[in-house]
Amino acid sequence: MFLYRHFVPNLTIGAPVIESLRKHTKAYLDCHLMVTNPIDYIEPLGKAGASGFTFHVEVSKENWQELIQKIKLKGMRPGVALKPGTLIEEVYPLINSENPVEMVLVMTVEPGFGGQKFMPEMMDKVRVLRNKYPSLDIEVDGGLGPSTIDVAASAGANCIVAGSSVFGAPEPAAVISLMRKDV
Repeated sequence: MFLYRHFVPNLTIGAPVIESLRKHTKAYLDCHLMVTNPIDYIEPLGKAGASGFTFHVEVSKENWQELIQKIKLKGMRPGVALKPGTLIEEVYPLINSENPVEMVLVMTVEPGFGGQKFMPEMMDKVRVLRNKYPSLDIEVDGGLGPSTIDVAASAGANCIVAGSSVFGAPEPAAVISLMRKDV
């Protein structure tokens, strides 16, 4: 997962890095954009070879249908993310539309910095989504690792983002293997 951040203080990885990675892998490259104008990034990320394009519901309320259509036209899978303080009902119109998002990302920390503590109360959102949309891909991001993966998986998450717990581990492959088994 690659993050673009404009409504949070830091910026992570750009389209040139994705383009370079794409030359060496067929892996799913999921781009999570925390930007105020996500539509501006569709062309460069699509051209670079991004697989998924996840934008935040908090910044895309006026043109989300156009945004989803353009993401799909560039060959990427559209997803929508929501911060902990955002009501789950905010994403329903994007799931229920004629041209829906294909994944919902529930942030389990406040976006902006790695290493934050997992917020278990966000699993209520995951449960609601799983009950309402049984076949929807539901991703969780923030504070996920060996001690929290079971909670997320049992709530209904089927896509997991893990940063600090993997990259900070003495044996990252073992952490990845453990989390894959649980999900």
